[in-house]
Amino acid sequence: MPGELLVAQHLERIEALDPRLNAVLAVNPDARKIARALDAERKAGKVRGPLHGLPILIKDNIDTRDPMATTAGSLALKDNVTGRDAPLVARLRAAGMVVLGKANLSEWANIRSPRSTSGWSAVGGFTRNPYALDRSPCGSSSGSGVAVAAGLAPAAIGTETDGSITCPAAMNGLVGLKPTVGLVSRTHVVPISHSQDTAGPMTTTVRDAALLLTAMAGSDPADPATAEADARKADYAAALSKDALKGVTLAVARFYTGDSAKTDAVFEQALKDLQAQGATLVDVKAFDEGPVGRAEGVVLYTEFKADIAAYLASTDPDKVKPRTLADLIAFNAATPAETRWFGQESFEKAQASKSLTDPDYLKAKADAKRLAGPEGIDRILKETGAVAIIAPTTGPAWTIDPVNGDHYGGSATTLPAVAGYPHLTVPMGQVEGLPVGLSFIGPAWSEARLLSLGYAYEQATKRREPPVLKATVGP
Repeated sequence: MPGELLVAQHLERIEALDPRLNAVLAVNPDARKIARALDAERKAGKVRGPLHGLPILIKDNIDTRDPMATTAGSLALKDNVTGRDAPLVARLRAAGMVVLGKANLSEWANIRSPRSTSGWSAVGGFTRNPYALDRSPCGSSSGSGVAVAAGLAPAAIGTETDGSITCPAAMNGLVGLKPTVGLVSRTHVVPISHSQDTAGPMTTTVRDAALLLTAMAGSDPADPATAEADARKADYAAALSKDALKGVTLAVARFYTGDSAKTDAVFEQALKDLQAQGATLVDVKAFDEGPVGRAEGVVLYTEFKADIAAYLASTDPDKVKPRTLADLIAFNAATPAETRWFGQESFEKAQASKSLTDPDYLKAKADAKRLAGPEGIDRILKETGAVAIIAPTTGPAWTIDPVNGDHYGGSATTLPAVAGYPHLTVPMGQVEGLPVGLSFIGPAWSEARLLSLGYAYEQATKRREPPVLKATVGP
């Protein structure tokens, strides 16, 4: 199908459905023109690859050169039209993709307050789960997840610091991949933490996620963490195999069960499905994540204070007045629309943190990486002889509650997030019509293996069901 027609169809779908979902913050006014040019290329015999002419939504904390602001959901950045592509966007564009627009998100990627409501931003309002409109889409890549689930775009890019790709992907019935930190550039992406931030694909199939990752991955001189990316990246779609589960051992993270009996029942069926495809399962019953989480908090708050100042310094001061975290705190305090539903306690805690040379920060950073990586995921894999860890990604979506904030249950996101290791979620079924995901977690740079494992499971089970925009669950 011609790219211009695809773009037109998705723009029509956005116009028809997004008023009920609030998944899209801005539509690219140049999308049709870009698609038309790519169609002309195709007609002339130049095809850039399998993504040529396909539209994509970009989470609105990632810069694009299109005439749209990068707001991170905040009114402080409502005029932040940067005129520049983040390198990851430039790579997708070079592969022939059309930036359709910007996706709503949890404001500031959910770092402003521990009492936040996922999917809400002052710019875009509340994003709603298309499987039940009174349910949370999870965050912070809420708009990316909802838009793809509801067919507003074939694919979207999210970002994750801890759970912000994998949770909304799982709760919206999608495939979501958080890559190894350093596989995808973070330049010109509104940051939280240079230790944990990464962008990744959110799609309806594993193959699509593999195609996007192949296009996105690569080294960026401006992001030192990506020094190994060119040597590590692969053709991830070419590596997919329906037989990938045969003869492999998987570590079952039982310590991530128990929060939702109905989710656990779906997980038990997934375990049977994995065994039916030839996998051997080894239970891991206990792991204490407490020390990891405490060290992570110190790292995130300290790095956010420094990293957000660096991003703000790169913006046009005529368009973005705040230049520091302290400026953002003052802006929020003076802007009632920003603090209507929750405060900025986490911003204030980050502002009170010390510098990136502070001994307490340096110790927390080293402890977090060691406990989550070598003494966490790596140790579990070594002791079980497994190639990957599997777990329920999280439970079904909770009801949106702007009064009390989110009602998080269990989640398998923290170990891979803090270690900087890859985490793939694939639809494993539904609980009362609400999607739940199966996580595949591996060591650093194991994206090709994880995607292939997820592909084999996906092809054997076909658990994804599209949403029907129900008002609620139950009577």
